[in-house]
Amino acid sequence: MPVLLPVRPSLDQYRRQAKELLRAGRAGDPAAIARFRRYHPEFRRDGDGTVAPEAIRLSDAQWVLAREHGFSSWPKFARHLRRVIETGNECHPFERDVAYYEGRAYGLWSVLQTGDPRAIELVRLFHPRFAGASDAAIRAGVTEEEARLVTAREHGCDSWPDLVARIEALATGARVEPFMEAFAAIRAGEIGTLRALLRQHPWLANAKGTNGNRLLTLATSMRQTSAVRLLLRAGADPNLPNNKGWTPLHAVAYGGQRSRRECFEILEMLVAAGASPTMSAHGDGGTPLVQALFWGHAEMAERLAELAIDPENLRVAAGLGRVDLVQACFDADGNLLPHAGAHRAFHRPHSGFPAWIPSNDRQEILDEALTYAARNGRVAVLPLLVERGADVNADPYRGTPLAWAAACGRHEVVDWLLDHGADVNRRGTFGGPQHGEGVIALHLAAQNGDEAMVRHLLERGADPTIADGIYHSTPAGWARHFGHEEVARLIESWPRHTE
Repeated sequence: MPVLLPVRPSLDQYRRQAKELLRAGRAGDPAAIARFRRYHPEFRRDGDGTVAPEAIRLSDAQWVLAREHGFSSWPKFARHLRRVIETGNECHPFERDVAYYEGRAYGLWSVLQTGDPRAIELVRLFHPRFAGASDAAIRAGVTEEEARLVTAREHGCDSWPDLVARIEALATGARVEPFMEAFAAIRAGEIGTLRALLRQHPWLANAKGTNGNRLLTLATSMRQTSAVRLLLRAGADPNLPNNKGWTPLHAVAYGGQRSRRECFEILEMLVAAGASPTMSAHGDGGTPLVQALFWGHAEMAERLAELAIDPENLRVAAGLGRVDLVQACFDADGNLLPHAGAHRAFHRPHSGFPAWIPSNDRQEILDEALTYAARNGRVAVLPLLVERGADVNADPYRGTPLAWAAACGRHEVVDWLLDHGADVNRRGTFGGPQHGEGVIALHLAAQNGDEAMVRHLLERGADPTIADGIYHSTPAGWARHFGHEEVARLIESWPRHTE
């Protein structure tokens, strides 16, 4: 996985690191030689695995550093560093509602509970009391109120009340914020206004907004293709992450199947501009590929896998339906190899999902992989995973395989699971803590208004009278709540089976 940049990176420091790596390589240092073998294509091609120290050049060391950080060349890495340094650490507000910033502060506090290194560094940078504190002290000591202070100072304000006053002034028009105006232009699709703002304020192309989001990421999230194209032409760097490591490529993977044409068009624009597919967000292993797989965006995942299969663990192999990669996660005796459960710190796409710390437990790794296969429609790998011990009724993190298959419209997977022991009325969790507790697959199909899946589950024995554990509502109630009246009536009219 790529090495994370520090909060305050220095190009000179990386130049010194390259020279130090060069000296170590020429001296034959084993650790340095291993880095050259791993990241430099010339040394990887050596037939006998040897590296001639005298042949190493400074450009080779620079290449290794760039590749370690997820970039294909030193010039691209150096250009990225310059942009990070130029844009600075201060964030520009782009929403006019104070509640939005309260949500961002809560999100920071929530992410801190998982030990996210970016969140911890943000606290060190903007909260004087924690400037020299250990990771453990920050995780244990930062309160929600202190997270608000960090959010305020990140926006250039001395306190939370100062930030509130600033946002209220922006909302009334008493103050003007170019970043906010640019964001409003993107949201409204006013490309002419955005073009004028970029000409007047060229720094906007790579400036940071709240939560570290750049205009390019925001435009990608809203699938505004014209704005994305304009920002890239204005010099927007597609590899500048937000505070969680989220890049525009993560945003397009998150959008996935929604507005499919726009998502894939934006994806190709980002790739052409040099977007790295190996950067992680929301924890180690949270690459754009994994974001797509998490949501069951199978076609998007396949395109991202053409760029890089990273990480190569079991859940990714299962989500892609790659039997060969799934088999490569086991030894000859059927034991999981170390890489099968590696790079799984990412487990949620945002703080609306509950915190969880993935373990190295074999059963958990297998069960999670089964859900990734189910949500992406990968029937081919289901038998292999179940043969190795995956439980068709497990709920490793926010969803059983059947729940995910139903939510993602995977009919063939639903049938396979039910034919191999899955309980159609198995209660489980799904989504955030206020979303799904004690739900069955039928609740999720009803929520989506997926009439075909609702019929499918009812025909396979789903009980339409089961109420969830939070709202005490039947699947028909869920359908009606989400505006699917016809689906609700279908469920209510379904013949009841009596013993």
